[in-house]
Amino acid sequence: AWVSSLSMGMVFFCSPIVSIFTDLFGCRKVAVIGAAVGLVGLLSSSFVSTIEPLYFTYGILFACGCSFAYQPSLVILGHYFKKRLGLVNGIVTAGSSLFTVSLPFLLRVLIDSVDLFNTLRVLCILMFVLFLAGFTYKPLVPNTKDKEGGKKGKFKLPPAKKICNFSVFKVLSYRIWALGIPAALFGYFVPYVHLMNHVKERFGDSVPEEVLLLCLGITSGVGRLVFGRVADYIPGAKKIYLQVASFFFIGLMSMMIPLCNVFGALVAVCLFMGLFDGCFICIMAPIAFELVGAQDVSQAIGFLLGLMSVPMTVGPPIAGLLRDKLGTYDVAFYLAGVPPLIGGAILCFIPWVHERQKLKERAKPVDGETTEKMLENESTLVSDTTEKPVKELDSGF
Repeated sequence: AWVSSLSMGMVFFCSPIVSIFTDLFGCRKVAVIGAAVGLVGLLSSSFVSTIEPLYFTYGILFACGCSFAYQPSLVILGHYFKKRLGLVNGIVTAGSSLFTVSLPFLLRVLIDSVDLFNTLRVLCILMFVLFLAGFTYKPLVPNTKDKEGGKKGKFKLPPAKKICNFSVFKVLSYRIWALGIPAALFGYFVPYVHLMNHVKERFGDSVPEEVLLLCLGITSGVGRLVFGRVADYIPGAKKIYLQVASFFFIGLMSMMIPLCNVFGALVAVCLFMGLFDGCFICIMAPIAFELVGAQDVSQAIGFLLGLMSVPMTVGPPIAGLLRDKLGTYDVAFYLAGVPPLIGGAILCFIPWVHERQKLKERAKPVDGETTEKMLENESTLVSDTTEKPVKELDSGF
């Protein structure tokens, strides 16, 4: 559990650093270098013989490379698409659902035929494809390197305030979003890590485990396409209500897993869970664009993913510890459903706060105009009062 949790957590833990490099050097260079590092980490994992080196090669090196390749793929979409950004994010993120459906069957065949280490070497082909795909990124928004040094000038390191753009936390709606999402994720990934072990304990080896992954992958892809398109019709920060609904249903489905005494009922739960998982993932970037704008979206996503790394890393091992203490996963799944409900409740305040912020911003220039007019009136009054005694003196002379 620690190897997979460490790998999953490092992908998101590195995201604030990735966002800084993305702003400095652009999406293309960061994505290409990240894919190369991930390729080295995955290839080196295929040569280890004990589990301890895997904590570094797979849990840290491979995960860091994936993080550097993943985040630019979200940021680059905002350079090309504005009107249908939700649909585009749904199409792009649906690719992971496609491989979630197909990879379990492929991995089963590969492991049985060529063992685990050669399977990791075969997966390096996918990382090499990711390496080549990074060269196709052509950012349209200039990065910090171009702004500071220009094309002909030498690159000068920008000020620390521009490197770490903490100004996104001045936006109250973003702060609430950055609090609610990690709060919901303490139990979000527990079913994805421990569901297969729960199925073995509850139903034995007679049921096909891959069917559940197939259900999760198919409906997650459908959810990303459908809800990504739906998000385009929802104005402004009200898109957040889709994430609220997704957290509510995912928390409810997690609590229902221990109640499923029939394998068919568990399949139905996985279908709904995958559908709303796709909803949560596909509208992350559109919401970030709405809250902070296109210029700050890279670091806004990076800081959020970095905050997400803590609950994603801690949640599954805690669930595994509860299983070791209690002898069953039931309590772990019940408790895993509570954080998504709490996080969803926190997110409900964002549209109201965001609208108030917009009203204040609209009122600021009006206030400025009125103060300018008041100053102009005062200046005219002062000039009038000074001119009168001068005229009286002139008449006296």
